[in-house]
Amino acid sequence: MDRLVLAPAARRDAVLQLMRSAQSRLVLSLFRCDDFAILDEVAAAVKRNVSVRVLITRRARGWKRRLEELGALLRSLGADVQPYMGPVMKYHAKYIVADDGPALVSSLNFTRKCFQSTCDFLVFSDQADVISGLQNLFENDCRSPETPLPQLTDRLIVGPEYARERFTRLINEAHTSIRIIDHRVTDPGVLALLRQKQSDGVAVQVLGGGPMGGLVSHGRMMLIDNTIAAAGSIHLSPPSLDARREVAIIIREPEVVSELSKFFDSLAADRLNTVRFWETPAAPQADDDEDEDDENGSALEA
Repeated sequence: MDRLVLAPAARRDAVLQLMRSAQSRLVLSLFRCDDFAILDEVAAAVKRNVSVRVLITRRARGWKRRLEELGALLRSLGADVQPYMGPVMKYHAKYIVADDGPALVSSLNFTRKCFQSTCDFLVFSDQADVISGLQNLFENDCRSPETPLPQLTDRLIVGPEYARERFTRLINEAHTSIRIIDHRVTDPGVLALLRQKQSDGVAVQVLGGGPMGGLVSHGRMMLIDNTIAAAGSIHLSPPSLDARREVAIIIREPEVVSELSKFFDSLAADRLNTVRFWETPAAPQADDDEDEDDENGSALEA
């Protein structure tokens, strides 16, 4: 089964609960992390003899010094820290696996900002294929990131290898509606396909350009015909689709899809949140310009 967490107030505790459930192994895939509760839980896991392994990006705009400090701090806490050394432009995947499950696939960074004020999606799963898929992906990206990916469940969308293909397929399969939360729908091919589907009579809505219910637009989610959803770190932009290690999860459980649909409806009620994708978009941003939480300073600051 899958479990969805949306409310900012519930996010940190949900992540900490997952980390605390680990009895022997804990793996974390990080882009950014500055939340001390997460770091404290890494230390607590090591103290109870859990093997903690962390795969972390080497590149995040405004975070050069912070990433160095974060890696050093995690090592000092007893974690095995591996910077991603693969050939893609950037490592941007966000997931956690405790033992042989459950697992988390997330759009949020493990930062105070994302735990408090962003529009993000956390999907917890105890499905064996999701868990083993993330474990295999983690091992591949730690040990031999230059080699082809191992075979993974179709519930995981992994970029850049499969991101464009899988999202194009999802959009093409829509019969009645395509509903997207993503403030960076800038890929020319995706935009052309969305316009074509709209011309064919499919209702297409894109949110992410307004107040978003008082939250900062950050997470990415797609609903197809209100029967299937995808959520995770992947923007519908050229860098995210073609040049980053990204992970999203496919959701088919009716209860979770319904929860996402209701959340979308609540945001769509405010027309200011609508992205006018049918208009000529601005030139796509360079990869560095797509980084969120662009802050300077120390990862150890309170």
